[in-house]
Amino acid sequence: MSEDTESVVHQEDVERQLSLNRILLIMAAIGLVGSIAGFAFVSPGFGVGIVLGTVLGFINLYWMKRGVAGIIGSAVKGNVPRMLAARYFLRYLLLGLIVWAAWPTGVFPIGGILLGMTTFAFALVIEGFIRIFSSIFSNKEI
Repeated sequence: MSEDTESVVHQEDVERQLSLNRILLIMAAIGLVGSIAGFAFVSPGFGVGIVLGTVLGFINLYWMKRGVAGIIGSAVKGNVPRMLAARYFLRYLLLGLIVWAAWPTGVFPIGGILLGMTTFAFALVIEGFIRIFSSIFSNKEI
């Protein structure tokens, strides 16, 4: 590889890591603001439910990241990643069981937990807007 190609690859890795770090920060901020708002405007249990859901969202993100990396790594080596793929989908079952177990207790409203789990989706949307607008404003031709 030439130096220019290695520089571009390195720059993409740096941008990818910065983007992931920003997504994690946005998730935490949304979870914090949401839990404060839930606590203030709905109930203390709803606010704590948002915190629990946000924690489950972080667990889901890291589990998904590890699972996808394992599947891709196995496929690159020429192996069929059947067991890894099953573990990838097992996370949905486990997270669903956690939410289902919290539901009948009524300690944490299910809406708060589910809302907290969506912090990842909200963070992705916000990150998308950040990337779109930063690319528009950094483009010298426009």
